[in-house]
Parts: sequence; C-alpha cells; structure tokens
Amino acid sequence: MPKPTKGPRLGGGPAHERLMLANLAAALFTHKSIKTTETRAKRLRPLAERMVQFAKRGDLHARRRVLATITDKTVVHELFTVIAPQVNERQGGYTRITKLGFRKGDNASMVQMELVLEPLTPKVKRSKTATVAATPVGSENVVAEDVVADDVVVEDAAVEETVVAEDVVAEDAVVEDAAADEADKK
Repeated sequence: MPKPTKGPRLGGGPAHERLMLANLAAALFTHKSIKTTETRAKRLRPLAERMVQFAKRGDLHARRRVLATITDKTVVHELFTVIAPQVNERQGGYTRITKLGFRKGDNASMVQMELVLEPLTPKVKRSKTATVAATPVGSENVVAEDVVADDVVVEDAAVEETVVAEDVVAEDAVVEDAAADEADKK
C-alpha cells in the first residue's frame, strides 16, 4: 500500500486511514461500485488499481500481498477469479470516478466510484497512403486522399482487370494485324 501522505489524514491517524481504505477497497471489489466522498475516492484509486494489478498477475505472492491489505478471503478470491479475467486486456484505468453533486448535510462532494469491467475494444489500425498533389507556387501541399488497406486491395484488383483487358485488346489487335498482313500477301 502506498505510504500515507503527510498532513491531515482522512478522519484519524495513518493506521485508521489504512484500515478505512482497505475497507473501501473491499466494498468496491464486492459491489463493483460504491458511493463515497471525492477525497476518499481519490485516495482509494491508487490502492484499488494496484490490487487489480496484483490480481492480474495471479500468482501466490500477489495473492498474499493483496491479503495483507484486504483481509477478507472471499473478497480476494472474487478479485482474483472474477474481476481479474474481466480486465485482463486492459493496461490500466480499472476504476472510474463520476461526480454526483454535494451531500445535503455537510456539502461534501460525492462521487460514484466503479470498476471498469466493460470489454476493451481494440483500436483499428489504419494504414494510410497519402499522395501529395502539386499545387501552384506559394500554396501548401495538400494530401489528396487517405486510403484504407482494404480499399488498396480493391483498387489493385481493378487495376489488374484493366491491365488484363488492355492485354486482350492488344492481342486482338495483333491478331487482326497479322490477318490483314496475310490478306495483303495473297
């Protein structure tokens, strides 16, 4: 667990802060979403992200490190068996904090902290082929078109069909010229 910051603690000394953050993390992993104050959520985020990182590793040492912070074995078991496989593809950012407004009694800023369990959608990698069009002097060069790799294959196929068609036309012209030459000889 990260070393507590200097200065005022969240409602007590450093030992109380460690226990409170461990309980908040256990509640977060149990319910997948908790409603708390903004300062508590900001202090909880690094701890929760680190626990998920340990769960993604999944070995015995990582499990014991998590058990040193969160003492409830059922919560740790759920973290390692349920939550870790769901965030396996994600490289970070396992928690989301959404502001809810202010608490009525003491006007504390309230937030909803939740685990990000949605499957990660990989970004589509596009290969760009750019042709630079020549423009009049004094103007900047303009990129004419961006072509996706699939479009290039289609365009190449169209070019091959054109080349084949030209070859057929050329062969027909050669055959006709040969026929005309033989007719002239007779």
